[in-house]
Amino acid sequence: MYKGFLAFIIFFIWGKAVHAQQRKTIGLKDFLQEYVDVSSLPSYQTGAYSAETSTYDRTGLNNDGFEGTYSYIRKNPDSSLVIFDVKGTGVINRIWTPTPSDDSLEFYIDDQSKPAFTICYMDLFSGKVYPFVAPLCANQLGGYYCYLPIPFNESCKIVFKGKLTRFHQIGYRLYPKGTTINKFNLSLNKEESDALTKIKSIWEQSSLSASVINKDPQFFTVLNKDFELQPGTNKIIFETNRPGRIAGFELSSSESLENIAKNIDLKITWDDEKSPAVFCPLADYFGYAFGKPSMKSLLIGSDAGKNYSYFPMPFDKSATIELLYRKPANITDEKKITFHTAVVFNEHARDINNEGKFYAYWRRENPVPMQQPFTMLNVKGRGHFVGTVLQAQGLNSGMTSFFEGDDSTVVDGELRMHGTGSEDFFNGGWYALLDCWDAAMSLPLSGALVYSIPFCRTGGYRLFLGDKIPFEKTFFHSIEHGPEHNLVPADYTSVSYYYCDQNNFQKAIPSNENTRVYVPDTLILYPQLLNVGIEGRMETETRWGFPTGGLTYYYSVDKDTKLRISLTDIPAGKYRVFVDYVKNPEGAMFSIWQRQTALTDWIDSHNDAIARVPLQDMADVVITPLNNTISFRFKSNQKQGKFILNRIVLIKNKSQ
Repeated sequence: MYKGFLAFIIFFIWGKAVHAQQRKTIGLKDFLQEYVDVSSLPSYQTGAYSAETSTYDRTGLNNDGFEGTYSYIRKNPDSSLVIFDVKGTGVINRIWTPTPSDDSLEFYIDDQSKPAFTICYMDLFSGKVYPFVAPLCANQLGGYYCYLPIPFNESCKIVFKGKLTRFHQIGYRLYPKGTTINKFNLSLNKEESDALTKIKSIWEQSSLSASVINKDPQFFTVLNKDFELQPGTNKIIFETNRPGRIAGFELSSSESLENIAKNIDLKITWDDEKSPAVFCPLADYFGYAFGKPSMKSLLIGSDAGKNYSYFPMPFDKSATIELLYRKPANITDEKKITFHTAVVFNEHARDINNEGKFYAYWRRENPVPMQQPFTMLNVKGRGHFVGTVLQAQGLNSGMTSFFEGDDSTVVDGELRMHGTGSEDFFNGGWYALLDCWDAAMSLPLSGALVYSIPFCRTGGYRLFLGDKIPFEKTFFHSIEHGPEHNLVPADYTSVSYYYCDQNNFQKAIPSNENTRVYVPDTLILYPQLLNVGIEGRMETETRWGFPTGGLTYYYSVDKDTKLRISLTDIPAGKYRVFVDYVKNPEGAMFSIWQRQTALTDWIDSHNDAIARVPLQDMADVVITPLNNTISFRFKSNQKQGKFILNRIVLIKNKSQ
């Protein structure tokens, strides 16, 4: 009798505790905490449903927002547009657009009859309206993004109070029944305000460490190691046969790892699993751009010679981290490297029921199969996706049109997310336009690895912290190459970071062959992204018109005007120069020089009618590190003072 009564009491108390835990109220402070304390990143989110509303073309073509056809769910009687409408308990965790306006957005939270707040669309990102402030809300690389969580307990609807809106993506998560959420309020309490301030203070630090973004850093141990690594050898930098977790690790070297890092592989193995959890080139894991250090994100990247990874990595029984230095194909490239490594860890074992193990999945396809998207991640099990880094290069010289492709995410067999363009997925917008997606730039959660039209290459990365994507059975993530039907020849390399309850075997093994960086012989320079110097009077107008894939530049020149073009990014060598220009009734005389040496005679661009010269053979030029410019010089008169330039083409001498 006594034992039965005691069991009843224990069961009653346990049931109340579980019920209380299930009924825990989540607020804005909890969502903000995920951006400064990543220790919970391995934790499952059982029953959570992550998805996205976007403006992608439902027909499979490329009208992903240009005409606004798919940019709203429905139109209200007053012609305002409903762009988001979800029922349930959840949170909006990302709003992105490259086309904000001065029209208003109305947010209806838990009450469909009146808006909880109204804000100018642009002010979601401008920093003028608190709490929509940097660094969670900002704009760079052509995109405008808001990561300030907007929680709701019953429903959320967003109404655009204008006639036309174009591109947007709105990410959200819904929670299982029994979850209670404090709905969003513009007036933050002290805890919420302090959390927002903490994000700003941490994200704006010039250099981070594992201890800064993990709770209880005093309970971690740091293992430092110095060693030499020679081609054809490997070195274990961390090994334990006890359960625990790694908070992060750092690798520094005696010399730059540029290009060399493609020949060094990182291999991480948990619990004697038959397949490594991580097995990929060091360069790709740390977000290098085609062998050159580039990414400097909140959790992973390179910083002044230090490569760092701060993803929490819990394990059950054992862990091994090692470096493998493959012998380079050219014996003259062999060199030993001195490394310093630091691994931050403790003996707090993985919570098997509530945490996944960390994995990084590496893929390279050169070329990517035609008429098929590039698969970045395709795994089974229970877990969540937390980030990806992508290097993308076209195999045909010219504009980076492969980056018109949309990302697509299928969770547990259901299409949950479909993007509007490749740079859009990485929070950018408008590739190949000035001050948009036109160069490398690193932000805490996303960025561009590189942008080069001559090499027809780019790349980006994105981390998912507060918006990590949970899956219960399967996860499939892909990205298209080209605006429609995956028809642009391309070379793609990706690393996807995720947590899972099981190891998904990575088929590709790094080798000298499948890690080689492709360097094209034909390099096309569009004037819109040229680094130029001007002497004399020159007026410039840009237009879309001739079918080159880029802008056409209309230069009005005087006699003795000079236009010097920097070629510092072009590899040294001998090239043949071709010019794509337009003869016209006002065409000026021009010639091409390298510093004070004339490469061509004077060429007349005058013609009675507009006539494009698509590829005029000009001259040979030798590019060296100390002689890496070419110049256009002009002669003009009152009637002939215009030069129309489409692009410049350099073709490398194949005998080199």
